[in-house]
Amino acid sequence: MHPTRNNLPVKVRKEMVALLNARLADALDLCMQTKQAHWNVKGLQFHSLHLLFDKIYEANEEAIDLMAERAVALGGVAEGTIDAVAKATTLPKYPLTLSDGKAHLQRLSQSLAAFGEQVREAIDRADELEDAGTADLFTQVSREADKSLWLVEAHLQK
Repeated sequence: MHPTRNNLPVKVRKEMVALLNARLADALDLCMQTKQAHWNVKGLQFHSLHLLFDKIYEANEEAIDLMAERAVALGGVAEGTIDAVAKATTLPKYPLTLSDGKAHLQRLSQSLAAFGEQVREAIDRADELEDAGTADLFTQVSREADKSLWLVEAHLQK
C-alpha cells in the first residue's frame, strides 16, 4: 500500500482495494464483451443495437474509472491490465461466434446481471467495513449496471 493520510484503517483500505480490483476486472471484461457485441451484431435491429451497446460501453467506462481511481486513492494499485483482468474476472466467457442481435442481448444480459449481483455484494461489504465512500461508489455503479440491464432486457421482452 502506498502511504496516504486517508484515515480509514489500513486493513479496511487493503480489503477495499482488493474488492475494487475484483469489480474492476469484471467491469473491464464487461466493457470488452459489450464492444464485442457492438462490433459484431447483425440483423434487422443492427443500428439500434449497435448504438445501445455503445451506450452501455460508455456508461461502464465511467464505472471503471471510478473504481480504479478509488483503489489508488486508498493507497492501492489499480489492476487493469489484460492479464490481470483475464485472471480475475468472474463473468462468464463471451462467445466469439455470436452475430445475431438477440443472441448478443441474451448473453450481455447474463453478464450484466452477474456484474450487478457482484457489485451489490460489494456495497454490503463496504458498508460492513464502514467505508461509506466506497459503498457510495459501488451504489452508483450498481444503479448504472441495473439501468443497462433494463435497456438490454427491454429488447428481449415481447
